[in-house]
Amino acid sequence: MEKVKRFGVSIEESLLIKFDSFIKTKKYKNRSEAIRDLIRENFVNDSWEDSSKHVAGAIIIVYDHHKRELLDNLVDIQHNYQNFIISSQHIHLDHHNCMEIIVVKGAMQKLIELEAILKATKGVKHTTFAKSTLGEEI
Repeated sequence: MEKVKRFGVSIEESLLIKFDSFIKTKKYKNRSEAIRDLIRENFVNDSWEDSSKHVAGAIIIVYDHHKRELLDNLVDIQHNYQNFIISSQHIHLDHHNCMEIIVVKGAMQKLIELEAILKATKGVKHTTFAKSTLGEEI
């Protein structure tokens, strides 16, 4: 494990009050843990700025499984991007709606392209992309 360094932070009282409330809500044990997580989150977001990077994430889609040809289209799309898909999970939300979580890894441009194609597929109601990192730079 890396050596831990201490440093001081000056902050306005009103911002500190909000930060302490955030810490309590998120169940952090102390300010240091919260600050470390916020810094790491910023680095993960920064890694998505460089289109040449390889990254990881999860594309989550919600769709009406009764929509004609939708399931075949979703499977075809995923087969076209099989080199970037690590895993997928299908969840039945109710009689009409399903959720699929597609775990992806690879060239950022290809992952964004895959998300855009899934989002634009007729019958898909909602799409979100949980962006992450390969963990190498944080």
